[in-house]
Parts: sequence; C-alpha cells; structure tokens
Amino acid sequence: MRIDIPEGADPIPYVWGDMVPEIGMAASNFSLAVYAHTSLGLREFEAARLRIAQINGCVFCLDWRTERDGEKVDEGFAEAVTAWRTTGDFDARTRLAAEYAERYALDHHGLDEDFWRRMTAHYSQPEIVELSMSIGSWLAFGRLNHVLGLDRVCVLPQR
Repeated sequence: MRIDIPEGADPIPYVWGDMVPEIGMAASNFSLAVYAHTSLGLREFEAARLRIAQINGCVFCLDWRTERDGEKVDEGFAEAVTAWRTTGDFDARTRLAAEYAERYALDHHGLDEDFWRRMTAHYSQPEIVELSMSIGSWLAFGRLNHVLGLDRVCVLPQR
C-alpha cells in the first residue's frame, strides 16, 4: 500500500473515512448509489464495470461480481468482456456497454457520431447518462484504490 495505515485500522474506512471524511463519504455514497439505484440490466452493467476493472487493473474489482436478486453473471463472462468485439455471448446492449466503458476510459475524444448513433439506437438518454456516471465512478474509484494499493484489501459494504 502507498498509504500508511495505523495498526489495527481497516484500510478502506480509514482512507475513505478518517483521512478525508467529507470527500470520502460523498465518494462512498456515490459509489454505493451506482449499485443500489441502477436501472441497467445485470449483463450490460457488469460488462461495463468489468471492462473498467480490466483497464484499471483493480484486483478487487476484477474478482467482484455484482449480484442482483440472487443472480450473477456466469463464470466465463469476464473472458467475454475481454473479447467484447468478437464474442457471440453478448447482445447489442451488452457489447455497447463494454465498448463504451473501454472508449470512455481510453479514448473519450474518439466517441464519434457512428458510436453515438449506435448507442442511441439501443439506450435511452437517461440510460446513457446513468451508464456514463457508473463508468465514471468505476474508473475513478477503482483507479484510486489500485494506485494507492487499497485494491488488495478492499471489501465493499453489503447493502
């Protein structure tokens, strides 16, 4: 880890709560809201989330699987996300979610009219905003945790 944690302190609550309580609590609430209030389907949600985890290299995020009503994506889903361009396992929305996540993280200036035409053919404007905010959350907080070395000790609170 890149941050000194006092003996016996839980690293995540210490860094996010004790070190920067006003910012950390707001960030935590935003991060939790992405999971608690999403209207996106589980597969498209996880395709975008996992693609950001792969790009960030966040150990915890790579191992995490979002569960909804007792359901999670199947075991091979992460490999399909890596191969989002060619996999036969994705419908158009799921493929676009993975593509959007990758381009948002790596080439946001390259989101051209062809991309937006495809996006708006499959997602409503509120869904695009929600997906954009979710991707932003995962990109920022997964990267923060990885850069500071917290991803190896990260445990998300249960809803």
